[in-house]
Amino acid sequence: MMITRYAPDGAVAAANHLAAAAGIRMLHHGGNAVDAAIATAAAMAVTSPHMCGLGGDLFALIAGGDREPAALNASGRAGSGADPERLRAEGAHELPFLHDIRSVTVPGCVDGLVALHERFGTLPLADLLAPAQRLAEAGCPVSPTLAAASAGLGPRERTLAFGTPEALVQGHRLVMRGVSEALQAVAARGRAGFYEGPAGEELLAVGAGEFTGDDLRARHADWVQPLQLPAFGRCLWAVPPNSQGYLALAGAWIAEQVGLPEDPEDERWAFLLVETARQAAFDRPTVLHEHADGPGLIAASRLQPRAAAVAEQASRGLADIYGDGGTTYLCAVDGERMGVSLIMSNAADFGSRLILPGHGIFLHNRGMGFSLQPGHPAEYGPGRRPPHTLTPLAVTDPAGALDTVLGTMGADAQPQVLLQLLVRMLALGQEPGEAIAAPRWVLSREPTTDFDIWRFDEPPLVRIEHNAPRAWSRGLRARGFEVIESPPGDQTFGHAQAIRVTSDGMLTGAADPRAGDGAFVGR
Repeated sequence: MMITRYAPDGAVAAANHLAAAAGIRMLHHGGNAVDAAIATAAAMAVTSPHMCGLGGDLFALIAGGDREPAALNASGRAGSGADPERLRAEGAHELPFLHDIRSVTVPGCVDGLVALHERFGTLPLADLLAPAQRLAEAGCPVSPTLAAASAGLGPRERTLAFGTPEALVQGHRLVMRGVSEALQAVAARGRAGFYEGPAGEELLAVGAGEFTGDDLRARHADWVQPLQLPAFGRCLWAVPPNSQGYLALAGAWIAEQVGLPEDPEDERWAFLLVETARQAAFDRPTVLHEHADGPGLIAASRLQPRAAAVAEQASRGLADIYGDGGTTYLCAVDGERMGVSLIMSNAADFGSRLILPGHGIFLHNRGMGFSLQPGHPAEYGPGRRPPHTLTPLAVTDPAGALDTVLGTMGADAQPQVLLQLLVRMLALGQEPGEAIAAPRWVLSREPTTDFDIWRFDEPPLVRIEHNAPRAWSRGLRARGFEVIESPPGDQTFGHAQAIRVTSDGMLTGAADPRAGDGAFVGR
Protein backbone atom coordinates (compact mmCIF):
# COMPACT_ATOMS: atom_id res chain seq x y z
CA MET A 1 0.00 0.00 0.00
CA MET A 2 1.40 3.40 -0.96
CA ILE A 3 1.95 6.14 1.61
CA THR A 4 0.04 9.31 0.76
CA ARG A 5 2.35 12.34 0.66
CA TYR A 6 1.49 16.02 0.77
CA ALA A 7 3.30 19.25 -0.07
CA PRO A 8 2.29 22.89 0.51
CA ASP A 9 4.23 24.89 -2.08
CA GLY A 10 5.00 22.71 -5.10
CA ALA A 11 5.52 19.16 -6.28
CA VAL A 12 6.95 17.02 -9.07
CA ALA A 13 6.10 13.40 -9.85
CA ALA A 14 8.13 11.34 -12.31
CA ALA A 15 9.10 7.76 -13.08
CA ASN A 16 12.68 8.40 -11.92
CA HIS A 17 13.61 9.94 -8.57
CA LEU A 18 16.68 11.77 -9.89
CA ALA A 19 14.60 13.40 -12.61
CA ALA A 20 11.98 14.46 -10.06
CA ALA A 21 14.77 15.91 -7.91
CA ALA A 22 16.01 17.95 -10.88
CA GLY A 23 12.54 19.42 -11.27
CA ILE A 24 11.97 20.26 -7.63
CA ARG A 25 15.35 22.02 -7.60
CA MET A 26 13.96 24.52 -10.10
CA LEU A 27 11.05 25.30 -7.77
CA HIS A 28 13.52 25.85 -4.93
CA HIS A 29 15.40 28.29 -7.20
CA GLY A 30 12.28 30.36 -7.86
CA GLY A 31 11.13 28.71 -11.07
CA ASN A 32 7.57 27.77 -11.92
CA ALA A 33 5.94 24.45 -12.80
CA VAL A 34 6.99 24.70 -16.45
CA ASP A 35 10.62 25.25 -15.43
CA ALA A 36 10.35 22.20 -13.18
CA ALA A 37 8.77 20.10 -15.93
CA ILE A 38 11.49 21.03 -18.45
CA ALA A 39 14.26 20.12 -16.00
CA THR A 40 12.52 16.85 -15.14
CA ALA A 41 11.95 15.95 -18.78
CA ALA A 42 15.57 16.65 -19.71
CA ALA A 43 16.77 14.49 -16.82
CA MET A 44 14.41 11.68 -17.86
CA ALA A 45 16.12 11.71 -21.26
CA VAL A 46 19.32 10.77 -19.42
CA THR A 47 18.04 8.36 -16.76
CA SER A 48 15.48 6.58 -18.93
CA PRO A 49 16.66 6.39 -22.57
CA HIS A 50 14.57 3.26 -23.11
CA MET A 51 11.38 5.26 -22.53
CA CYS A 52 12.18 8.72 -23.85
CA GLY A 53 14.89 11.02 -25.05
CA LEU A 54 15.92 13.87 -27.32
CA GLY A 55 15.13 11.60 -30.26
CA GLY A 56 11.48 11.25 -29.24
CA ASP A 57 8.25 13.28 -29.21
CA LEU A 58 6.45 15.30 -26.53
CA PHE A 59 2.95 16.53 -25.63
CA ALA A 60 2.05 18.83 -22.74
CA LEU A 61 -0.91 20.54 -21.06
CA ILE A 62 -0.66 23.61 -18.85
CA ALA A 63 -3.64 24.42 -16.63
CA GLY A 64 -4.52 26.45 -13.54
CA GLY A 65 -2.62 29.41 -12.18
CA ASP A 66 -5.30 31.89 -13.34
CA ARG A 67 -4.78 31.13 -17.03
CA GLU A 68 -6.71 29.32 -19.72
CA PRO A 69 -5.48 25.77 -20.29
CA ALA A 70 -2.97 25.44 -23.13
CA ALA A 71 -1.89 22.37 -25.10
CA LEU A 72 1.42 21.75 -26.85
CA ASN A 73 1.80 19.25 -29.68
CA ALA A 74 5.50 18.56 -30.21
CA SER A 75 5.16 15.48 -32.38
CA GLY A 76 7.34 15.55 -35.46
CA ARG A 77 6.34 15.25 -39.09
CA ALA A 78 7.46 12.74 -41.69
CA GLY A 79 10.39 13.87 -43.79
CA SER A 80 10.28 15.13 -47.36
CA GLY A 81 11.51 11.74 -48.53
CA ALA A 82 8.48 9.85 -47.17
CA ASP A 83 7.23 7.65 -50.03
CA PRO A 84 4.23 5.39 -49.36
CA GLU A 85 4.28 3.97 -52.88
CA ARG A 86 7.77 2.64 -52.37
CA LEU A 87 6.74 0.87 -49.17
CA ARG A 88 3.71 -0.64 -50.88
CA ALA A 89 5.91 -1.74 -53.79
CA GLU A 90 8.09 -3.55 -51.26
CA GLY A 91 5.01 -5.51 -50.20
CA ALA A 92 4.49 -3.70 -46.91
CA HIS A 93 0.97 -3.35 -45.48
CA GLU A 94 1.98 -1.23 -42.50
CA LEU A 95 4.91 0.92 -41.44
CA PRO A 96 8.04 -0.90 -40.27
CA PHE A 97 8.30 -1.31 -36.51
CA LEU A 98 12.07 -1.44 -35.91
CA HIS A 99 15.37 -0.70 -37.67
CA ASP A 100 13.84 1.37 -40.47
CA ILE A 101 14.09 5.15 -40.81
CA ARG A 102 10.60 5.32 -42.28
CA SER A 103 9.14 4.72 -38.82
CA VAL A 104 10.94 7.87 -37.64
CA THR A 105 9.43 11.32 -37.97
CA VAL A 106 11.48 14.42 -37.13
CA PRO A 107 11.92 14.17 -33.34
CA GLY A 108 9.81 16.84 -31.65
CA CYS A 109 11.06 16.62 -28.06
CA VAL A 110 13.68 19.38 -28.20
CA ASP A 111 11.29 21.66 -30.07
CA GLY A 112 8.73 21.01 -27.36
CA LEU A 113 11.06 21.82 -24.48
CA VAL A 114 12.16 25.05 -26.18
CA ALA A 115 8.55 26.04 -26.96
CA LEU A 116 7.53 25.47 -23.34
CA HIS A 117 10.42 27.63 -22.17
CA GLU A 118 9.71 30.42 -24.65
CA ARG A 119 6.08 30.77 -23.59
CA PHE A 120 6.09 29.97 -19.87
CA GLY A 121 9.65 29.55 -18.60
CA THR A 122 11.13 31.99 -16.11
CA LEU A 123 14.62 30.62 -15.43
CA PRO A 124 17.35 30.51 -18.13
CA LEU A 125 17.11 27.43 -20.35
CA ALA A 126 20.73 26.57 -19.56
CA ASP A 127 19.85 26.39 -15.85
CA LEU A 128 16.93 24.05 -16.57
CA LEU A 129 19.08 21.66 -18.61
CA ALA A 130 22.07 21.77 -16.26
CA PRO A 131 20.99 18.94 -13.91
CA ALA A 132 20.41 16.60 -16.85
CA GLN A 133 23.71 17.59 -18.39
CA ARG A 134 25.53 16.84 -15.14
CA LEU A 135 23.81 13.46 -14.84
CA ALA A 136 24.84 12.56 -18.37
CA GLU A 137 28.43 13.76 -17.95
CA ALA A 138 29.15 12.36 -14.48
CA GLY A 139 26.97 9.30 -14.87
CA CYS A 140 23.70 8.18 -13.31
CA PRO A 141 22.75 4.82 -11.80
CA VAL A 142 21.10 2.33 -14.14
CA SER A 143 17.47 1.87 -13.08
CA PRO A 144 15.84 -1.58 -12.83
CA THR A 145 13.67 -0.98 -15.89
CA LEU A 146 16.57 0.33 -17.99
CA ALA A 147 18.71 -2.67 -17.07
CA ALA A 148 15.93 -5.06 -18.05
CA ALA A 149 15.17 -3.23 -21.30
CA SER A 150 18.84 -3.09 -22.34
CA ALA A 151 18.94 -6.88 -22.44
CA GLY A 152 16.65 -6.68 -25.47
CA LEU A 153 19.16 -4.65 -27.49
CA GLY A 154 21.86 -6.15 -29.67
CA PRO A 155 25.57 -5.77 -28.82
CA ARG A 156 26.08 -3.20 -31.58
CA GLU A 157 23.15 -1.08 -30.38
CA ARG A 158 24.41 -1.16 -26.80
CA THR A 159 27.91 -0.22 -27.95
CA LEU A 160 26.68 2.77 -29.96
CA ALA A 161 24.41 4.01 -27.18
CA PHE A 162 26.22 3.04 -23.99
CA GLY A 163 29.80 2.26 -24.98
CA THR A 164 29.58 -1.42 -24.03
CA PRO A 165 28.26 -4.50 -25.86
CA GLU A 166 27.02 -5.96 -22.59
CA ALA A 167 23.58 -5.49 -21.08
CA LEU A 168 23.48 -2.74 -18.46
CA VAL A 169 23.56 -3.72 -14.80
CA GLN A 170 21.15 -2.24 -12.27
CA GLY A 171 22.88 0.31 -10.04
CA HIS A 172 26.00 0.64 -12.18
CA ARG A 173 27.08 4.08 -13.36
CA LEU A 174 26.01 5.02 -16.89
CA VAL A 175 27.87 7.90 -18.53
CA MET A 176 26.29 9.46 -21.65
CA ARG A 177 28.69 12.16 -22.82
CA GLY A 178 27.05 12.40 -26.24
CA VAL A 179 23.71 13.25 -24.64
CA SER A 180 25.49 15.79 -22.43
CA GLU A 181 26.98 17.45 -25.53
CA ALA A 182 23.55 17.60 -27.18
CA LEU A 183 22.03 19.20 -24.08
CA GLN A 184 24.88 21.69 -23.92
CA ALA A 185 24.25 22.65 -27.55
CA VAL A 186 20.54 23.23 -26.86
CA ALA A 187 21.39 25.28 -23.76
CA ALA A 188 23.67 27.49 -25.87
CA ARG A 189 21.68 27.79 -29.11
CA GLY A 190 18.12 26.69 -28.39
CA ARG A 191 16.47 24.43 -30.95
CA ALA A 192 19.15 25.25 -33.54
CA GLY A 193 21.72 23.61 -31.27
CA PHE A 194 19.99 20.29 -31.89
CA TYR A 195 18.34 20.44 -35.30
CA GLU A 196 21.07 22.49 -37.02
CA GLY A 197 24.04 21.25 -35.01
CA PRO A 198 26.01 17.99 -34.90
CA ALA A 199 22.95 15.99 -33.80
CA GLY A 200 20.98 17.29 -36.78
CA GLU A 201 23.83 16.41 -39.14
CA GLU A 202 23.81 12.87 -37.76
CA LEU A 203 20.04 12.67 -38.18
CA LEU A 204 20.39 13.61 -41.86
CA ALA A 205 23.08 10.96 -42.30
CA VAL A 206 21.10 8.22 -40.54
CA GLY A 207 18.02 9.32 -42.48
CA ALA A 208 19.65 8.54 -45.82
CA GLY A 209 17.31 10.84 -47.76
CA GLU A 210 14.24 10.61 -45.53
CA PHE A 211 14.89 14.12 -44.13
CA THR A 212 16.24 17.37 -45.52
CA GLY A 213 17.81 20.31 -43.75
CA ASP A 214 14.57 22.24 -44.27
CA ASP A 215 12.65 19.44 -42.55
CA LEU A 216 14.81 19.87 -39.47
CA ARG A 217 14.73 23.67 -39.52
CA ALA A 218 10.91 23.68 -39.62
CA ARG A 219 9.31 23.93 -36.19
CA HIS A 220 7.60 20.79 -34.93
CA ALA A 221 5.99 22.21 -31.77
CA ASP A 222 2.56 23.82 -32.09
CA TRP A 223 0.33 25.41 -29.47
CA VAL A 224 -3.16 24.01 -30.06
CA GLN A 225 -6.60 24.40 -28.50
CA PRO A 226 -7.08 21.65 -25.89
CA LEU A 227 -10.14 19.43 -25.86
CA GLN A 228 -12.45 19.70 -22.86
CA LEU A 229 -15.35 17.62 -21.59
CA PRO A 230 -17.30 17.69 -18.30
CA ALA A 231 -17.35 14.51 -16.22
CA PHE A 232 -17.76 13.70 -12.53
CA GLY A 233 -18.36 17.35 -11.66
CA ARG A 234 -15.09 18.59 -13.17
CA CYS A 235 -13.75 19.61 -16.54
CA LEU A 236 -11.30 17.21 -18.17
CA TRP A 237 -8.68 18.51 -20.61
CA ALA A 238 -6.65 16.67 -23.25
CA VAL A 239 -4.45 17.39 -26.26
CA PRO A 240 -6.48 17.14 -29.50
CA PRO A 241 -5.70 14.77 -32.39
CA ASN A 242 -3.25 13.54 -33.55
CA SER A 243 -3.17 12.51 -29.84
CA GLN A 244 -5.59 9.81 -28.72
CA GLY A 245 -6.41 11.97 -25.68
CA TYR A 246 -10.04 12.21 -26.79
CA LEU A 247 -10.44 8.56 -25.74
CA ALA A 248 -9.73 9.33 -22.08
CA LEU A 249 -12.34 12.09 -22.09
CA ALA A 250 -14.87 9.95 -23.96
CA GLY A 251 -14.28 7.02 -21.62
CA ALA A 252 -14.83 9.15 -18.51
CA TRP A 253 -18.03 10.64 -19.94
CA ILE A 254 -19.42 7.20 -20.84
CA ALA A 255 -18.38 5.73 -17.48
CA GLU A 256 -20.44 8.35 -15.67
CA GLN A 257 -23.53 7.19 -17.56
CA VAL A 258 -23.36 3.40 -17.10
CA GLY A 259 -24.11 2.94 -13.40
CA LEU A 260 -20.78 1.75 -12.05
CA PRO A 261 -20.93 -0.09 -8.71
CA GLU A 262 -19.45 1.82 -5.78
CA ASP A 263 -17.22 -1.11 -4.84
CA PRO A 264 -14.28 -1.54 -7.27
CA GLU A 265 -14.05 -5.20 -6.21
CA ASP A 266 -17.52 -5.86 -7.61
CA GLU A 267 -17.34 -8.15 -10.66
CA ARG A 268 -19.34 -5.62 -12.69
CA TRP A 269 -16.75 -2.87 -12.03
CA ALA A 270 -14.08 -4.22 -14.35
CA PHE A 271 -16.55 -5.43 -16.95
CA LEU A 272 -18.39 -2.11 -17.28
CA LEU A 273 -15.14 -0.16 -17.55
CA VAL A 274 -13.74 -2.62 -20.12
CA GLU A 275 -16.89 -2.23 -22.20
CA THR A 276 -16.72 1.54 -21.77
CA ALA A 277 -13.16 1.59 -23.11
CA ARG A 278 -14.12 -0.64 -26.05
CA GLN A 279 -17.14 1.44 -26.98
CA ALA A 280 -15.06 4.62 -26.84
CA ALA A 281 -12.14 3.36 -28.90
CA PHE A 282 -13.06 0.56 -31.31
CA ASP A 283 -13.03 2.86 -34.37
CA ARG A 284 -9.82 4.69 -33.48
CA PRO A 285 -7.91 3.45 -36.59
CA THR A 286 -10.51 5.13 -38.80
CA VAL A 287 -11.11 8.41 -36.98
CA LEU A 288 -7.74 9.31 -35.40
CA HIS A 289 -5.50 11.44 -37.59
CA GLU A 290 -3.90 14.88 -37.43
CA HIS A 291 -6.86 16.65 -39.06
CA ALA A 292 -9.58 14.85 -37.07
CA ASP A 293 -12.41 16.90 -35.59
CA GLY A 294 -11.48 16.63 -31.91
CA PRO A 295 -14.63 18.28 -30.49
CA GLY A 296 -16.73 16.11 -32.79
CA LEU A 297 -15.10 12.96 -31.45
CA ILE A 298 -16.30 13.79 -27.92
CA ALA A 299 -19.69 15.27 -28.80
CA ALA A 300 -22.56 13.97 -26.65
CA SER A 301 -24.46 12.96 -29.79
CA ARG A 302 -21.58 10.61 -30.66
CA LEU A 303 -20.97 9.28 -27.15
CA GLN A 304 -24.57 8.75 -26.00
CA PRO A 305 -25.23 5.74 -28.29
CA ARG A 306 -21.97 4.22 -27.14
CA ALA A 307 -22.94 4.61 -23.49
CA ALA A 308 -26.30 3.03 -24.26
CA ALA A 309 -24.53 0.11 -25.95
CA VAL A 310 -22.59 -0.84 -22.81
CA ALA A 311 -24.44 -4.03 -21.98
CA GLU A 312 -24.24 -6.98 -19.64
CA GLN A 313 -22.42 -9.17 -22.17
CA ALA A 314 -19.26 -8.62 -24.20
CA SER A 315 -20.23 -6.68 -27.32
CA ARG A 316 -19.18 -8.36 -30.54
CA GLY A 317 -19.04 -6.68 -33.92
CA LEU A 318 -18.88 -3.18 -32.47
CA ALA A 319 -18.37 -1.63 -35.90
CA ASP A 320 -21.73 -2.99 -37.02
CA ILE A 321 -23.46 -0.67 -34.54
CA TYR A 322 -22.08 2.54 -35.99
CA GLY A 323 -20.71 1.73 -39.44
CA ASP A 324 -17.07 1.47 -40.50
CA GLY A 325 -15.37 2.54 -38.24
CA GLY A 326 8.35 3.07 -24.37
CA THR A 327 6.95 6.31 -22.96
CA THR A 328 7.20 8.27 -19.71
CA TYR A 329 4.89 10.76 -18.02
CA LEU A 330 5.71 13.50 -15.51
CA CYS A 331 3.83 16.35 -13.86
CA ALA A 332 4.60 19.43 -11.82
CA VAL A 333 2.58 21.98 -9.83
CA ASP A 334 3.94 25.21 -8.36
CA GLY A 335 2.93 27.54 -5.56
CA GLU A 336 0.58 29.48 -7.85
CA ARG A 337 -1.16 26.17 -8.63
CA MET A 338 -0.15 26.16 -12.26
CA GLY A 339 0.10 22.53 -13.30
CA VAL A 340 2.02 20.88 -16.12
CA SER A 341 1.03 17.50 -17.53
CA LEU A 342 3.82 16.29 -19.82
CA ILE A 343 4.46 13.07 -21.68
CA MET A 344 7.46 12.15 -23.83
CA SER A 345 8.13 8.98 -25.74
CA ASN A 346 10.27 6.79 -27.94
CA ALA A 347 7.14 4.66 -28.66
CA ALA A 348 8.67 1.17 -28.31
CA ASP A 349 11.49 0.56 -25.85
CA PHE A 350 14.45 2.39 -27.40
CA GLY A 351 12.17 3.43 -30.28
CA SER A 352 13.24 2.32 -33.74
CA ARG A 353 16.61 1.10 -32.38
CA LEU A 354 18.25 3.55 -34.80
CA ILE A 355 20.85 5.68 -33.02
CA LEU A 356 22.63 8.97 -33.61
CA PRO A 357 26.07 7.36 -33.32
CA GLY A 358 28.06 10.32 -32.04
CA HIS A 359 25.55 11.09 -29.30
CA GLY A 360 24.03 7.76 -28.27
CA ILE A 361 20.53 9.15 -28.84
CA PHE A 362 17.84 6.66 -29.87
CA LEU A 363 15.34 7.72 -32.53
CA HIS A 364 11.69 7.00 -31.82
CA ASN A 365 9.41 4.88 -34.03
CA ARG A 366 6.17 6.88 -33.76
CA GLY A 367 5.80 6.71 -37.55
CA MET A 368 4.42 3.22 -37.11
CA GLY A 369 1.10 4.92 -36.39
CA PHE A 370 0.74 5.92 -40.04
CA SER A 371 -1.49 3.97 -42.42
CA LEU A 372 -0.36 2.55 -45.76
CA GLN A 373 -3.93 2.40 -47.06
CA PRO A 374 -4.13 4.74 -50.09
CA GLY A 375 -6.27 7.77 -49.32
CA HIS A 376 -6.49 7.08 -45.58
CA PRO A 377 -6.47 10.39 -43.64
CA ALA A 378 -3.48 9.08 -41.66
CA GLU A 379 -1.59 7.83 -44.72
CA TYR A 380 2.20 8.04 -44.51
CA GLY A 381 3.51 10.97 -46.51
CA PRO A 382 5.81 14.01 -46.46
CA GLY A 383 5.08 16.58 -43.76
CA ARG A 384 2.39 14.50 -42.06
CA ARG A 385 2.01 13.67 -38.39
CA PRO A 386 1.08 10.10 -37.40
CA PRO A 387 -1.66 9.18 -34.93
CA HIS A 388 -0.20 9.21 -31.42
CA THR A 389 -0.95 7.23 -28.27
CA LEU A 390 0.41 9.95 -25.95
CA THR A 391 -2.34 11.16 -23.59
CA PRO A 392 -1.47 13.76 -20.92
CA LEU A 393 -4.52 14.97 -18.96
CA ALA A 394 -5.46 17.89 -16.73
CA VAL A 395 -8.56 18.37 -14.59
CA THR A 396 -10.01 21.68 -13.41
CA ASP A 397 -12.83 22.43 -10.99
CA PRO A 398 -16.02 24.27 -12.04
CA ALA A 399 -14.35 27.62 -11.32
CA GLY A 400 -11.40 26.79 -13.57
CA ALA A 401 -8.87 26.18 -10.80
CA LEU A 402 -6.47 23.27 -11.10
CA ASP A 403 -7.71 19.99 -9.65
CA THR A 404 -5.38 17.29 -11.01
CA VAL A 405 -2.64 16.61 -13.54
CA LEU A 406 -2.16 12.97 -14.47
CA GLY A 407 -0.90 10.64 -17.14
CA THR A 408 0.76 7.32 -17.81
CA MET A 409 2.91 5.38 -20.20
CA GLY A 410 1.30 2.31 -21.73
CA ALA A 411 0.95 2.65 -25.53
CA ASP A 412 -2.63 1.87 -26.66
CA ALA A 413 -3.62 1.24 -23.04
CA GLN A 414 -3.01 4.81 -21.85
CA PRO A 415 -6.68 5.92 -22.04
CA GLN A 416 -7.74 2.68 -20.34
CA VAL A 417 -5.39 3.22 -17.39
CA LEU A 418 -6.41 6.88 -17.17
CA LEU A 419 -10.09 5.92 -17.22
CA GLN A 420 -9.55 3.73 -14.16
CA LEU A 421 -7.60 6.45 -12.36
CA LEU A 422 -10.18 9.14 -13.15
CA VAL A 423 -13.04 7.00 -11.86
CA ARG A 424 -11.18 6.08 -8.70
CA MET A 425 -10.11 9.66 -7.90
CA LEU A 426 -13.08 11.70 -9.15
CA ALA A 427 -16.00 9.32 -8.57
CA LEU A 428 -14.77 7.36 -5.52
CA GLY A 429 -12.65 10.09 -3.93
CA GLN A 430 -9.50 7.99 -3.66
CA GLU A 431 -6.17 9.72 -3.06
CA PRO A 432 -3.74 9.62 -6.01
CA GLY A 433 -1.49 7.12 -4.22
CA GLU A 434 -4.36 4.74 -3.53
CA ALA A 435 -5.73 5.01 -7.07
CA ILE A 436 -2.32 4.54 -8.72
CA ALA A 437 -1.38 1.53 -6.57
CA ALA A 438 -4.73 -0.19 -7.16
CA PRO A 439 -4.81 -3.20 -9.53
CA ARG A 440 -5.60 -2.58 -13.19
CA TRP A 441 -6.83 -4.25 -16.33
CA VAL A 442 -5.87 -3.45 -19.92
CA LEU A 443 -7.11 -4.60 -23.29
CA SER A 444 -4.47 -6.61 -25.10
CA ARG A 445 -3.69 -9.18 -27.75
CA GLU A 446 -1.53 -12.28 -27.83
CA PRO A 447 1.01 -11.68 -29.26
CA THR A 448 1.04 -7.88 -29.36
CA THR A 449 3.28 -4.90 -30.00
CA ASP A 450 1.11 -2.91 -27.51
CA PHE A 451 0.31 -0.55 -30.41
CA ASP A 452 -2.10 -2.82 -32.32
CA ILE A 453 -5.09 -3.27 -30.01
CA TRP A 454 -7.63 -1.78 -32.43
CA ARG A 455 -6.22 -3.03 -35.75
CA PHE A 456 -8.18 -6.28 -35.95
CA ASP A 457 -11.82 -7.25 -36.24
CA GLU A 458 -11.94 -9.76 -33.38
CA PRO A 459 -12.34 -8.36 -29.86
CA PRO A 460 -9.19 -7.99 -27.74
CA LEU A 461 -8.59 -10.08 -24.66
CA VAL A 462 -8.40 -8.57 -21.17
CA ARG A 463 -5.17 -8.71 -19.21
CA ILE A 464 -5.48 -8.18 -15.44
CA GLU A 465 -2.83 -7.70 -12.78
CA HIS A 466 -1.88 -10.55 -10.49
CA ASN A 467 -3.34 -8.80 -7.42
CA ALA A 468 -6.70 -7.88 -8.98
CA PRO A 469 -9.89 -9.04 -7.24
CA ARG A 470 -10.82 -12.57 -8.32
CA ALA A 471 -14.30 -11.28 -9.04
CA TRP A 472 -12.91 -9.32 -12.02
CA SER A 473 -11.74 -12.36 -13.96
CA ARG A 474 -14.80 -14.34 -12.93
CA GLY A 475 -17.17 -11.63 -14.11
CA LEU A 476 -15.33 -10.96 -17.36
CA ARG A 477 -15.18 -14.64 -18.31
CA ALA A 478 -18.85 -15.09 -17.47
CA ARG A 479 -19.64 -12.27 -19.88
CA GLY A 480 -17.68 -13.68 -22.80
CA PHE A 481 -14.18 -12.26 -22.45
CA GLU A 482 -10.91 -14.10 -22.67
CA VAL A 483 -8.85 -13.14 -19.61
CA ILE A 484 -5.12 -13.46 -18.90
CA GLU A 485 -3.82 -12.92 -15.38
CA SER A 486 -0.36 -11.34 -15.60
CA PRO A 487 2.57 -12.10 -13.30
CA PRO A 488 4.07 -9.46 -11.00
CA GLY A 489 6.26 -6.93 -12.76
CA ASP A 490 4.35 -6.90 -16.05
CA GLN A 491 4.95 -3.42 -17.54
CA THR A 492 1.82 -3.63 -19.71
CA PHE A 493 -0.20 -1.78 -17.08
CA GLY A 494 1.68 1.49 -17.38
CA HIS A 495 3.56 3.80 -15.05
CA ALA A 496 1.19 6.55 -13.93
CA GLN A 497 1.92 9.77 -12.06
CA ALA A 498 -0.52 12.29 -10.62
CA ILE A 499 -0.61 15.45 -8.52
CA ARG A 500 -3.87 16.73 -7.05
CA VAL A 501 -4.88 19.91 -5.25
CA THR A 502 -6.80 19.10 -2.06
CA SER A 503 -9.85 20.99 -0.83
CA ASP A 504 -7.69 23.13 1.48
CA GLY A 505 -5.03 23.86 -1.13
CA MET A 506 -2.43 21.24 -0.28
CA LEU A 507 -0.82 19.12 -2.99
CA THR A 508 -0.95 15.34 -2.87
CA GLY A 509 0.39 12.95 -5.45
CA ALA A 510 2.19 9.77 -6.29
CA ALA A 511 4.59 8.13 -8.69
CA ASP A 512 3.70 4.64 -9.85
CA PRO A 513 5.41 1.85 -7.87
CA ARG A 514 5.38 -0.21 -11.08
CA ALA A 515 8.18 2.00 -12.42
CA GLY A 516 10.41 0.83 -9.57
CA ASP A 517 12.37 4.09 -9.44
CA GLY A 518 9.80 6.88 -9.42
CA ALA A 519 9.13 9.61 -6.89
CA PHE A 520 6.67 12.27 -5.80
CA VAL A 521 8.80 15.13 -4.43
CA GLY A 522 7.31 18.18 -2.73
CA ARG A 523 8.39 21.44 -1.18
